[in-house]
Amino acid sequence: MTMYMPLFRSCTTLRTLTQLHAHLVVSGLHRDPQASTKLIESYAQMGSLQSSTQVFQTFPSRDPFMWGVLIKCFMWNRHFHQAISLYQEMLHREVGMNGFIFPSVLRACSGCGDLGVGRKVHGRIVKCGFDSDAVVETSLLGLYGELGCLDDAWKVFVEMPVRDAVSWSSIILCCVDNGEASEGLEMFRLMVSQGVVPDSVTMLSVAEACGKLAFWRVARSVHGYVVRREFTKDESLDNSLITMYSKCGDVQSAERIFRYFTHWHTASWTAMISCCNQVGSFSEALDIFVEMQESKVEPNSITFMCVLLSCVRLGLLKEGKSVHCFVIRNAVDPDFDFLGSALLELYAEIGGLKYCQKVLNMIGVRNVVTWNTIISVYGQKGLLREALSLFVEMHTQGLMPDSFGMSSALSACGKMGLLELGHQIHGHIIKRGYSDEFVLNSLIDMYSKCGILDSAYIIFEKMKHPGIITWNSMISGFSRSGNSVMAISLFDQIYLNRLEIDEVTILSVIQACSELGYLEKGKWVHHKLITYGVRKDLYIYTALTDMYAKCGDLRSAQGVFDMMVERSVVSWSVMIAGYGMHGEINAAISLFSQMLDTGMEPNEVTFMNVLSACSHAGAVEEGRLYFRSMRDFSVEPNAEHFACIVDLLSRAGDLNGAYDIIKSIPFSVDASIWGALLNGCRIHQRMDMIKSIEKDLLDIKTDDTGYYTLFSNIYAEGGNWEEFGNVRLMMKGIGLRKVPGYSVIEIDKRVYRFGAGDIPLPQMKEVYSFLENFQSLTHGQGIT
Repeated sequence: MTMYMPLFRSCTTLRTLTQLHAHLVVSGLHRDPQASTKLIESYAQMGSLQSSTQVFQTFPSRDPFMWGVLIKCFMWNRHFHQAISLYQEMLHREVGMNGFIFPSVLRACSGCGDLGVGRKVHGRIVKCGFDSDAVVETSLLGLYGELGCLDDAWKVFVEMPVRDAVSWSSIILCCVDNGEASEGLEMFRLMVSQGVVPDSVTMLSVAEACGKLAFWRVARSVHGYVVRREFTKDESLDNSLITMYSKCGDVQSAERIFRYFTHWHTASWTAMISCCNQVGSFSEALDIFVEMQESKVEPNSITFMCVLLSCVRLGLLKEGKSVHCFVIRNAVDPDFDFLGSALLELYAEIGGLKYCQKVLNMIGVRNVVTWNTIISVYGQKGLLREALSLFVEMHTQGLMPDSFGMSSALSACGKMGLLELGHQIHGHIIKRGYSDEFVLNSLIDMYSKCGILDSAYIIFEKMKHPGIITWNSMISGFSRSGNSVMAISLFDQIYLNRLEIDEVTILSVIQACSELGYLEKGKWVHHKLITYGVRKDLYIYTALTDMYAKCGDLRSAQGVFDMMVERSVVSWSVMIAGYGMHGEINAAISLFSQMLDTGMEPNEVTFMNVLSACSHAGAVEEGRLYFRSMRDFSVEPNAEHFACIVDLLSRAGDLNGAYDIIKSIPFSVDASIWGALLNGCRIHQRMDMIKSIEKDLLDIKTDDTGYYTLFSNIYAEGGNWEEFGNVRLMMKGIGLRKVPGYSVIEIDKRVYRFGAGDIPLPQMKEVYSFLENFQSLTHGQGIT
C-alpha cells in the first residue's frame, strides 16, 4: 500500500482519482483498509461525498478509524446532520469508539447548533474514558463556546489535567465570543502568570477582546507584547491589531501598522477598510478601496462585504449596484454564500423589496446567515407573516436557525400575537439547548407582547445574571400589560442592587408611574435623572411631561416641556392632552396655536387630544371647528376622532347632529362611536332615539363589554327588564363578562393595586376593620 501513497498525492482531478480507484480494484488492493480509507478521504477532498460513501459502504469490514474518516469528511463538507447520523449509526451497530472520532462529531454538533446531541456526545466521551484526551477536551471547549454555554466550557477547562497553549487559547476565545471580553483578558493574564507561552492564535483573541472593550491602554500593551515576542510577521495578527485599534477609535495607529507593511495583501486592505467603517469614516473606506484597486490587489468577498456596508451607511445605491455588478462579472462569490446577506441588507435599506427578491432568486443554496438576513429584512419591513413563513421553510429544509434567526422569528410572533407558534419555537429552543441572553430576551419580549407575563417572568427568574436589556424587557412587559406596580418593583430591585440603568429603563419606569398616577415615584426618578446627569433625551422628557400631566401636576409638566431643547409632534400632543384632561381648554387651544406658529404639523394624535380637550370642557363650537379643520392638514379622521366628536355633541344634547355625523362616516361604524351616542341618549333620557336606532345598535359585533353594559343599564333605568335580560344573555352567549375594576393606593411611598375579592395587603384586616368602624361612626352621626 505504501507504494501507492505518492499516486494518491498526484491525483489532482476527480478523473485521475477514479482511474486510480479502478486500478486498485483490478489489483485487489481496494480490500486494504488503508487504501479504502485514503480513497474515502481523497474523494471527499474533491467534493465527491457520494463516491466516498460508496467506497465506505462496499468495504466488508469497516474499522472505527474508517468510520471516523467518513464522519470527518461529512463535517469538512458542512454536512453536519449526516455526520451526526453516521455517528449514531456507529452507536447502533456497537462499533468501538476511538478518540479520533469525537472531535469531528463535536464540530458537527456545533455546526448545526445541536447542543442536546452535543451533551450526549460529551456523556459518551466520559463513559468511554476519553475525557482526559487533550484534543477531545479542546473540541468540547469549542462546542460549548460556539453554542454560548460559557459555564459548561469553563467546567471542562477547570477539569483538564494538563492545560497547554491550545486549551488556554480555546477558553480565552470562548470568553471573548460570548461577550465576556474582560474575563478573556483575565484568563490571558493567568495564562502568562502560569508560565504558558501564548502563540499568535492566542493573541488574535486577546486583540479582539481589547477591541470589544475599547481598552486603548491595554491595546497598546498588547501591541507591545506582540512586537517583543516577534509575532509581527503573522499577517493575520497584524490585521487583528488594525481592527483592535479601529474599535478603540485610534485610526492613526491602525494606519501606521497598515503603512508599515512592505507587501499589502487582500486581508490587510480589507482590515483597513473595515477600520474606517468602525469609526464611521465610510467615505474614507471607499477611498481606500479605490486605492486598493489601483494597487492591483484583488479584493475578496469579505472586502466587498465591507464596501457594501460603506455604501449602505452613505445611502449610495448606484455605487452599491456597481459593486454588485463587479462581483457578478468577476465571479467573486458565484453562489452568494457570503455576499448574499450583504446585498440583501443594501437593497433592503436603500433599494426596495423588489431588489431583495431579485437577489433571492440569484442565491442558489442559502446558508443560515442568508436565511437569517432574509427573515430579518422582512421583519423590519413589517412583512411579519412572510418572515415567519421563511422561518418555517428554513426549518423544513433541514437548516437549524441560530440565535439570531430564533430572535427574529420570536419578535414577529410577539408583534402578531401568535402565541402558539411562539410556544413551538420555545420548545425548539429548549430541545436545542439555546441559553444565550439574546434568545431569552426575545422569549421574554414575545410572551410579554402576547400578554403571558407569567411565562415571561419564569424565564426571567431562571436567568443567572440578567443584563440590563433583560431587565428592560421585563419592566416594559409589565408596564405594557397594565401591571405597573410590578414594573416599578423591578426597577427598585435594579436600583437597590446598583445595576446599570440606561435610558430605556428610565423611560419604562416613567411610563409605569404615569399609568399609576404615582407622582412621588415619578418625581424621585426625575430627581435621579438630574443627579446622575443623564442626557436630555427627547423621549424621556416627553414621557416626564406626560407623567406629570397625568398625575395632575400641570405646573411641573409645563416646566419640563419648557426645558426641552427640541420638541417633536408627540411632545406637543402630550402637553395639549395634559391640559385637556384637566379641563384647561383655553391653555390647550393656546398651546395648539403655538405649535402651529412653530411650523410643526399636527398629526392624528394631536387632533385627538384637541377634540378630547373640547369634549372635557363641553366646548361644542370649538370642537366642530377643529374637527372640520383636520383635512386642511391632510389628516383624515379615523374612528377615534369620530367617536370623540359624537361624544362631544351627544353630551351637549345635540343628538341629531351626532347621528348625522355617524351617517356621514365613510367606513363601518364600530361600537365606540355608537356607544358615544348611546351614552348621550342615556344622559338626556332620549329613549325614543334609542328605539329608532335599536337595530343598528344590536347589529354591532364587538368584544367591548362596556358597550353592552351601557346598553343593558339603559334598559334597566327605563324599567325594561326583558330587554335588559336579553342583552345580558347576548353577552353570556359570546363569552363576554364585565371587566372587574381595581383600585390603587399609596402607603408609605409604595403603591398597591387591588380589586374586589383580592387580599393583596398584609394590612387588609385592619383596612376592613377601619371601614366597619368608620361606617358605624357615620351612621351614628346621621351622615349618609
